[in-house]
Amino acid sequence: MAKGKDARVSVILECTSCVRKNVNKESRGISRYITQKNRRNTPSRLELRKFCPYCYKHTIHGEIKK
Repeated sequence: MAKGKDARVSVILECTSCVRKNVNKESRGISRYITQKNRRNTPSRLELRKFCPYCYKHTIHGEIKK
């Protein structure tokens, strides 16, 4: 039986450049990925370079709230 909160949680990563462009209405959408992280090893927000199909390049995807 698990005690307390689980160490591994699901997080949503969102493209940071699409979010900025969405204010200007230049982008078609916002790229999002779902992944898992270990809360004990990485207590801060996760940032990974992933491919964004709307920007057509690899950009930084940051963790967002659910």
